[in-house]
Amino acid sequence: MPSAAPGVLRVRPLSFEATASYVQRLATAYRLTLPQLLDGAGITLTGHGTLPAAELHLSPAACHHLATLTRIPLPHLTRSLPRLDPNDDAHHTAAAARWKRLEAAQQPVRACTLCTRHRSHGITDTAWVHPAPHRLVCPRHHQAAPDPRLAATVRTQASPELAAAHHAHQRLLQHPRAITAWTTARAITTRWYDHQQHLTHRWHTRLTRLCAANPHLTTTGSASPALLARDLVIYPETVALARALAALPNRPHRDTDDALNLIAHRLGLTRLTPSANDPLRVFLTHTRH
Repeated sequence: MPSAAPGVLRVRPLSFEATASYVQRLATAYRLTLPQLLDGAGITLTGHGTLPAAELHLSPAACHHLATLTRIPLPHLTRSLPRLDPNDDAHHTAAAARWKRLEAAQQPVRACTLCTRHRSHGITDTAWVHPAPHRLVCPRHHQAAPDPRLAATVRTQASPELAAAHHAHQRLLQHPRAITAWTTARAITTRWYDHQQHLTHRWHTRLTRLCAANPHLTTTGSASPALLARDLVIYPETVALARALAALPNRPHRDTDDALNLIAHRLGLTRLTPSANDPLRVFLTHTRH
């Protein structure tokens, strides 16, 4: 099997990019198909697949061949490509690649088209990235992709609060309880959204604006716009709630009313009176520690 030679083009990966997406962009830059590029790099491809339903898994030797071809050190590649694991299939000494089907929850979403074009020498605007909550929105180009079933990104200029929420989310990440607060907040706002509680009018208004600016939300066919855009619609309030939860003292039972007043203020509500079985009240009363 021939060894890979350094390539003449530098195509930088996007953060959290799917391995198959990066290899496809690299192939496009060289005006090759993905199998042709891998073959030229001395990597044997088995199986068939397409994004976002499948991902490309490379053996350790294939990872090194890819790093040589791209002239990007392997540690740098693995930081950008979360599914590129040079320790995967460690017993496999050949340079091999195989397609592996992904469950729906593992599938990547469309990347910002303008960021992609910038990283692709202007040749393509198509890329797929594994979703990360703090990277839901591209604040520079006002695009988002909340669901892998969407074949195009969602334009968010009509909802500037989404970009503001992105910046607030970056500040949240500096807090030591950021991950726990985000996970809790997202579970709560998702429940509110699905059960049409507390913020229904605001979320419906935002969804309507997004659908007006993105007709493909209503024509995807596989799911309703309310479901496809849910993570995006609730994003500002999820960030606001997460920041409020992260700032609360660890004293359940004693100050639930004070906490609710603070959270209502953060959410822009006059008052917030959740029922006894509301997930927020349950968290404040029984779970917080």
